[in-house]
Amino acid sequence: MNSDDSAHLFAPLQIRDVLFRNRIGVSPMCEYSSENGFANDWHLVHLGSRAVGGAGLVLTEAAAVLPEGRITPDDLGIWSDEHIEVLARIFRFVESHGAVPGMQLAHAGRKGSTSAPWKGNVPIGEAEGGWRIVGPSALPFDKGYQVPAELDEEGIRKVVEAFSQAAGRCLQAGAKVAEIHAAHGYLLHEFLSPLSNRRTDRYGGSFENRIRALCEVVEAVRKVWPERYPLFVRISATDWTEGGWTGEDSAALAGKLKRLGVDLIDCSTGANVAGAKMPLGPGYQVPFATKVRKEAGILTAAVGMITAAEQADQIVRNGEADMVFLARELLRDPYWPLHAAKSLRQKVEPPVQYTRAF
Repeated sequence: MNSDDSAHLFAPLQIRDVLFRNRIGVSPMCEYSSENGFANDWHLVHLGSRAVGGAGLVLTEAAAVLPEGRITPDDLGIWSDEHIEVLARIFRFVESHGAVPGMQLAHAGRKGSTSAPWKGNVPIGEAEGGWRIVGPSALPFDKGYQVPAELDEEGIRKVVEAFSQAAGRCLQAGAKVAEIHAAHGYLLHEFLSPLSNRRTDRYGGSFENRIRALCEVVEAVRKVWPERYPLFVRISATDWTEGGWTGEDSAALAGKLKRLGVDLIDCSTGANVAGAKMPLGPGYQVPFATKVRKEAGILTAAVGMITAAEQADQIVRNGEADMVFLARELLRDPYWPLHAAKSLRQKVEPPVQYTRAF
């Protein structure tokens, strides 16, 4: 990967056959507003307004590849062909307004079967609509959480196949980017970290064994995801805990994923260890995106407490990351990209219906 001296926040970015109109991505954000995994009008308006607002990439929230892969009963899903139709309508709208539609594919692992944040954000049993959770090892996330059933090799194979089938449905719905969720203490991150993976078989122990499940998912997805479309992976680049997953591990993993056909690493951090101390502050995760980009020679996205147009622009201009993903800031202002363009003196045309406001 060569550094592009002309890159800036509003410079187009070509990845495989997909052209992003700028380097701004809508980070996956759980809406906890689905029933049986189905998208609905909320998702159409939520995602569609960010496309209207000028983002280059609009990613859905984490979409569960299996019903038991949800975080909460209210999560978006992609485990059934029946989920495709409504998603297709949303993706058509997103694309018609100049953004690239994408979907994050996920399995919550031991952090599943909980209630939505405004419903308590606590583990729930089957009587409350919960289910039996699984993980790489029989280790609960925290006190009060269920003990997951340890996946056997057949169970791992089924998860891998579920990611593959979900990617196929994502393609049928019209997504142009697929992102595999291997961050935030969910199943694939649980396999990566020695703090949550205590296995002694070929999926545990050494670095090569702990990354095996993720690599198998990537290989399975890349077989059904067209060569012309980008494949992203979100990682937590550190556990922020001694003895856990590190930035060095992340750079080494990224190099391997690149060889398997991954195009960009979306660099977040943490959430695998309850109570881990994170040095929160503006752009606190950006150095991990820079490290992975430099050492693995792969495109990266920076995310986390990025709020100002100048801040986001400098991340790209300085070669710290190739894209900037925004989450809460885009909840506060769906039209942040249009305002950022004005602030940075970049010529960006708003939708014709909104021209008189800009």
